[in-house]
Amino acid sequence: MAIIITDECINCGACEPECPNTAIYEASENWKYADGTKLKGDLVLPNGKEANAEEERKPLSDEVYYIVFDKCTECVGFHDEPQCAAVCPVDCCVPDENRVESEETLLGKQAFMHED
Repeated sequence: MAIIITDECINCGACEPECPNTAIYEASENWKYADGTKLKGDLVLPNGKEANAEEERKPLSDEVYYIVFDKCTECVGFHDEPQCAAVCPVDCCVPDENRVESEETLLGKQAFMHED
């Protein structure tokens, strides 16, 4: 399951530096697949979507920090638990029950973004 940040977020920013995939962004901040990954140029994501890694994309939230689903691996391959949830002082980093992924899928995403 991917992690989402709920509206209870107080915008403290504790979660952002903890994400090994740079999947967490401040409200209203543009994002890129290339941020914090080894992704470059045109590519096909593990879910089949085509994208350009360096293309700036619109923010997913204008009010609270947000997590880019395609970059979130729940810290699988890096840590035993999602680090955003571990450090959040108001427990607003929670599993997204609408986006359930297997450990195998999460490890595949991690390898895709960080392979040498």
